Parts: sequence; C-alpha cells; structure tokens
Amino acid sequence: MSIQPRTREVLDFLDAQRATLEQAVAAVPPAMRDRKPTADRWSVAEVLEHLALVEGRIMGMLEAQLGAARANGLGAERESAPVVPTLDVAGLLDRSRKLTASEVSQPRGALGANDALSALAARRAATRATIVAADGLALSEVKSSHPRIGTLDIYQWLVFLGGHEARHAAQVREIADAAAAGNGEPARAGGNGA
Repeated sequence: MSIQPRTREVLDFLDAQRATLEQAVAAVPPAMRDRKPTADRWSVAEVLEHLALVEGRIMGMLEAQLGAARANGLGAERESAPVVPTLDVAGLLDRSRKLTASEVSQPRGALGANDALSALAARRAATRATIVAADGLALSEVKSSHPRIGTLDIYQWLVFLGGHEARHAAQVREIADAAAAGNGEPARAGGNGA
C-alpha cells in the first residue's frame, strides 16, 4: 500500500518522538517514576498522563474537523512538500521557556507510570488509525488555530504533537539525570510546564 509522503513523514516523526520518550522513561528507575522530583514538579507518571490527555484532546478536535471536511467533500492531497520544517520544533524543545499546561491538560495523578504509559500507547494507536484512514485526503486544507502558535493544518498539528512529546521527553530525561545524580531534583529550574 502506497502512503502519501506527508502521511509517511508525520508517522515517522511521531514514531521517532515516541522512541525518544520511551528511552527517557526507561532511564528513570521504576521506583522513582511515580514520585514527584519536587513538590512543584510532575512525576514521570504525571508527564505521561499529561501527554495522553493532550493527545486525546488534539485528536478529538482533529477527528471532528476531518469528519466535517469529509462531509463537505474534502478532496485528494496535492501537497507533497515536507511538513516538519514548517513548524518551529526547536522552539517547542526550548525548556528554558516555562510553559504551563491548561487546566484540562493537567494530570490528575490517578495513574501510575505503567498505566499512564499504557494509556498513552492506546492514544497513539488511535492517532495512527485516524492518520492512516485519512491518508491521501487534503489534510493540508483542514486548519484550526493553536492558542500559542497560530493556524495549523492537520499535518502541522501532528508535528506539534510529536514536538510536544519531545519536549516532555526532555523533562523526563531531567528527572532521570537527577535520579542518577542521587538528588532526585532536576537541574533545570521552572515549573511542571507543558
């Protein structure tokens, strides 16, 4: 089965970011994954829960928009230029800029790390199914606004999703580094951040 180049690109990008996140989680001793490094910082479990919440919210919005676009006769994709370079992923990875997650994206702390990782994996399976089912459609024509970045098409929203995950993989690496140093406190200053 032939996959549209932009679909392949975003799937590969999401896979790469997920692998980075999983490596970061694996570097944190299992006994420390459910503990907050400090009172005002998220645990690894909370980071994973946050990622699952965000992915679910983004995909819910994109699925609704895609459904409406299909109902209105969304045609075939004509664009094939790379999409990852159209979004400032490096800016997303800049953890010197503190970002605070919206209230609905805040983890509730009800999941342990293993359950949160399972929830995140289930979200990603649903995301992949949605992307593959929409392959070949003009996803570059379906757009919506991000509160901090501006108007994004579906491909760019998926790149944002991967970049957001990479940002939090860096947060988990900070927790791993602190655990390895034996102090449990990340070297980076700042809050829980989105």
